[in-house]
Amino acid sequence: MIEPQRREAGRADAGSSARPAPVPAARGPAGELPSIPPQPRRPARAARPSREQDASTEQDAPDAAPTARPPVPRRRPSPAQPARPGAHHTHRVENQPPPLAGFDPLACDPALTDAVAREGAKEALPDLGLLAALVASPEAREHARLAETHPPVLHTHDRYGHRVDEVEFHPSWHWLLRTSVGWGLHGTPWTAGPGTGAHVARAAGFYLMGQLESGHGCPVSMTYAAVPALRHDPALAAVYEPGLLSTSYEFGLAEPSTKAGLLAGMSMTEKQGGSDVRAGTTQAEPTADGTFRLVGHKWFTSAPMNDLFLTLAQAPGGLTCFVLPRVLPDGTRNAIGLQRLKDKLGNRSNASAEIEYTGATGWRLGDEGRGVATIIEMVSMTRLDCVLGSAALIRAALTEAAHHVAHRSAFGSRLADAPLMQAVLGDLALESEAATALALRLAGAVDREERALLRLALPASKYLVCKRAPVAVAEALECLGGNGYVEESGLPRLYREAPLNSIWEGSGNVTALDVLRAVNREPDSVDAVLAEVDSVAGQDNWFDRGVRELRTELRGREERRARRLAEMLALCLQGSLLLRYAPDEVASAFVSSRFLPDGPWRTSGTLPAETHTKALLTRITPT
Repeated sequence: MIEPQRREAGRADAGSSARPAPVPAARGPAGELPSIPPQPRRPARAARPSREQDASTEQDAPDAAPTARPPVPRRRPSPAQPARPGAHHTHRVENQPPPLAGFDPLACDPALTDAVAREGAKEALPDLGLLAALVASPEAREHARLAETHPPVLHTHDRYGHRVDEVEFHPSWHWLLRTSVGWGLHGTPWTAGPGTGAHVARAAGFYLMGQLESGHGCPVSMTYAAVPALRHDPALAAVYEPGLLSTSYEFGLAEPSTKAGLLAGMSMTEKQGGSDVRAGTTQAEPTADGTFRLVGHKWFTSAPMNDLFLTLAQAPGGLTCFVLPRVLPDGTRNAIGLQRLKDKLGNRSNASAEIEYTGATGWRLGDEGRGVATIIEMVSMTRLDCVLGSAALIRAALTEAAHHVAHRSAFGSRLADAPLMQAVLGDLALESEAATALALRLAGAVDREERALLRLALPASKYLVCKRAPVAVAEALECLGGNGYVEESGLPRLYREAPLNSIWEGSGNVTALDVLRAVNREPDSVDAVLAEVDSVAGQDNWFDRGVRELRTELRGREERRARRLAEMLALCLQGSLLLRYAPDEVASAFVSSRFLPDGPWRTSGTLPAETHTKALLTRITPT
């Protein structure tokens, strides 16, 4: 169960334990908000700064308004307009949406709340409501903006020329991490037993924070995923697990046993190999004290200020997994050099570094020569968070678009009443609901240790949901017209972030081939997936036809069709969930638009004529 932690107000880079007063409006000399811990109470509804009031034209064409209109959300107050006397008064600012802040993210996301209850974490909903209120607050949204606007800075040396290899982050980055760690969205669920709903509650919280800001989710996700991998060695787990499970956030390089909380990462890919981690050239030589000395490089190491990393290197017995702390037990820095930070398309609040091991000390994790088998459990859990993160991006973009059209008029009618706009937003709502239901189903499978289902359903879901995110975000952005293309709207940040999860933890081809590998090697995983989709056999003819096509692909097992197999498998899982649990208007619209013979991948808004688009839009509009 997610519980906010009490802590004292502290520095921007240190965890503490008591909740302070609400965030003050005053800013420091650099314009940044002060660092604050998570708030337990729902913050007061307030307006966002006026820079977010700009808008432009919308994509919708003139349409006659339907007679039965979706309810108009209550209008939140806008900032007062300054008086402009005389000739300088050229126009009035009107027909603009109010700031999207202070709304209830759970009230307009029944797909999430229903899935949380269904998957065994109903008791967590009150706490999730508190977190949702924080996520929607003006202060939190400003922290997300600032963390993206002020990217991390690498310091390789201090003023005297000593090597330090440290990364400096904006205070808002620390606020985001302190919030997620304080709410137990990292390693905390591993303290609970199977079937308790802890992983479902954590997944829902990660999904909510992912709607706020994605970059800080990287160290949170890697810490969550590191715990089961570390348990391959009970001695190492005993050293690091208490810090990884702690809900205290403490930034900075220090000997791990002296810190109130720890974060973990992983470092696998190299220049010459990329996803082919077996092609790694980093060498690990054993020493007399049982540790190894690593020499080599890693090409893409995110969150390099985390306290420890799981990495791969070639030991005498083959590719092996090792644990490397940034600071050694004697308090000295490990020989891990940060060469430079990547200049990435998105995810700019998060640092991703190229690193070198120049005799770094590592402890072997798992059997020598079994490095991939050891670290793969960590990869699987981060893939779950890729699905959750992409579902969160889709939902965040949908929320922005639905809010805009609910309060904006064009060509004589409210955009939300225009049939074509309803079709576009209804289609995006279906995409969001299917992604959210599938992501929470996977979290429930982790909670109940349904390993056979996860082995096949997880890579397939990662493939499809992460592929759909850029398309959905782009359509939502277009609903705001030109304003959606402007940085102040927040949509460009979502759009830059959207392709990332499809690349990390295995890009499209790698993930699709992993699906094919599971089909060929682990027949139990195929049986588990088919049991899911067969549970709704006979409810819908088009869906039944899709399942027959899936069975044909499962028998074919051709590498050149691996993407089609992954897509159909995840699509059938989504359809089965919606047919079982979603309202009829949602399930029928999803199946009729995704399982017809001409295929599902048309542009958004091309739903069948009988689709109840007004009901779909009402279901997801912020209020």
